[in-house]
Amino acid sequence: MSAVPDWESEKSLISRKNAAQAVFEDLRSAIAAGKIPVGARLPAENRLALKYGVSRPVIREALRSLQTLGMTQTRTGSGTVVKTASPAADLSYSGYSARDLIEARPFIEIPAAGWAAIRRTPEQAARLIDLCDRMDREEDQHRWVKLDSEFHMLLAEASGNSVFVTIVAEVRDAVMQQSELVNMMARRRIASNREHRKIATAVEAGFQENASRAMELHLVRVKQAVTEIIGVPETEA
Repeated sequence: MSAVPDWESEKSLISRKNAAQAVFEDLRSAIAAGKIPVGARLPAENRLALKYGVSRPVIREALRSLQTLGMTQTRTGSGTVVKTASPAADLSYSGYSARDLIEARPFIEIPAAGWAAIRRTPEQAARLIDLCDRMDREEDQHRWVKLDSEFHMLLAEASGNSVFVTIVAEVRDAVMQQSELVNMMARRRIASNREHRKIATAVEAGFQENASRAMELHLVRVKQAVTEIIGVPETEA
């Protein structure tokens, strides 16, 4: 029997567009309001799919975002259990905290974008623009995050600096998890697409200063979104 029968019985049919985001937001609101208490086990995927009128892959995406936020924990064979009613303040991705990423990324990706504008090959410039085109068309959250990751990895490669490439590759999984969280909660996908496009066009044109500035603006926007979601104290040591 479900640990939250009253909540589970409520009708919650979801619109097909942005279904995973809608399911995620409904579950997050139910947890925050105490309808699904801390320590409770969420219903199985098939029961959630029936409640919301969506497919199981949609449910999995929503549950993955809740876990990325630190609000739940999913274990194979044990289901998903609510850990906290609010985003975890010490949230980490693949061993890196949100603060780690916010502090470190500008020192790597801003200069990498600038060097990419000078050193990129015509093929790399074309691939960056193509990735922007594909991100504009992509509505699936998980696939969009993979394209976003490819974009930042390609920029590092285009910089011609192997240190940048190594570091971006090392934190790639962590950045993907953070990107998925930010775009799910802050609905930043369209804004991110515009920011990526500005970076790519500056790199394609060979404008180093413009490319660096565009990347700086992008990372500032990401930092603002993360701070609003979980809070990252500016003076934290």
